[in-house]
Amino acid sequence: MDDKTRHILECLEEDARTSHEKIAAMTGLTVDGVSKRVKELEDAGVIRKYKTVIDWDMAGDEYVYAVIELKVTLERKLGYQDLVERLYKFPEVRSVRLLSGQYDLSLTVSGKSMKEVAFFVAEKISTLEQVQHTTTHFVLKTYKEDGVILYEQDHVTRLLVTP
Repeated sequence: MDDKTRHILECLEEDARTSHEKIAAMTGLTVDGVSKRVKELEDAGVIRKYKTVIDWDMAGDEYVYAVIELKVTLERKLGYQDLVERLYKFPEVRSVRLLSGQYDLSLTVSGKSMKEVAFFVAEKISTLEQVQHTTTHFVLKTYKEDGVILYEQDHVTRLLVTP
């Protein structure tokens, strides 16, 4: 990958709505050149999706997120792939990661309530044959998501007291 293509990807990763005209100005490429490279990157699967990071708390429509750590038993010759494919097909599962250390897999799961997430884990995840053990961590607050800071400091409304 050349530097200009890398720069295009960095621009789009930072803000997927960056226009091809603006990227062309930043990279020294023509607009058609940027569009062609973006299309090639989309076709090759390098660009998987354009995404918006939403602060659902601020939008007033709260979701509950949980990080689920899984200890699994591998099936011969299949490795993790069969289980991972089953896991990422659940719409509640937002991410699946292979880990090093005590647990094998980490899932990020979302739902409308803690009860909904807990039932999903109990009924759909922990009942899978390869899953030996799960540990659920409910996310209490998200400060940063996909490189975007979501937390804004509360404004101090008290008067400062000086001696």
